[in-house]
Amino acid sequence: MSRQDYLIVQANDLARAFGNLSSFEHKILDYCFSFVTEGSKTDDAFKANCLDIIRHMGLVKSGTNYERIIKAFRALNEKTALYFEVNRNGKRGILMTQLFDHIEFLENGQVEFSFSRTAAPYVFALRKNYYSFKLSQLAVIKSKYSLILLKLWEANRQGKNKYTEISGSLEEWQEWFLGKERRWPSGRFKRDALELAIKEIETKSNAECTLTTVKNGRSVVGYQLQINDLKVVAKNG
Repeated sequence: MSRQDYLIVQANDLARAFGNLSSFEHKILDYCFSFVTEGSKTDDAFKANCLDIIRHMGLVKSGTNYERIIKAFRALNEKTALYFEVNRNGKRGILMTQLFDHIEFLENGQVEFSFSRTAAPYVFALRKNYYSFKLSQLAVIKSKYSLILLKLWEANRQGKNKYTEISGSLEEWQEWFLGKERRWPSGRFKRDALELAIKEIETKSNAECTLTTVKNGRSVVGYQLQINDLKVVAKNG
């Protein structure tokens, strides 16, 4: 259980990349990220064990939960496509790649995985604009939308400032929370994704959130979210 205190460190771009994952899949992914250290290299392979993951997740040791973990890793392999804008000799384009290079399962429950060469710098290179959490912080969060909002919060926070603002168009918010393929009516998205996430973050992370809907006429075009971290004393207070 010492892994509960391991830090998960990711490039901020990854905070916005996987809105298509379920809450359980997000937590398995964060468990994978927890293996990364400052000295990790692009070609490193990491080894985990299903029993350790079951203990970390607070699950009962059973064939059903082993199967859940295997299915989650399979989903991570299939659903973590990454798209990067590139510029080659003045010509813009899109680079399509995957987060993982490989994921291997053995019958004894051992899992080996490595990150793709293209994605690795976003996972490994501890340069700037990174966010970090302890696994134990993420384990108490239930909703996938809350996990995504928590990561967006840290990705946009300046140092450990008391106030953080996250702004984006309706399209950007939906991509962050739902992925590239799914879209909801703005009313449903606000109620079932944003407001749900805000409620859990306020309760479990000791924060106070103010959500402003940005409109063009009667149409919703975006949202601005201010998060007040009640754990931090304001510099002027």
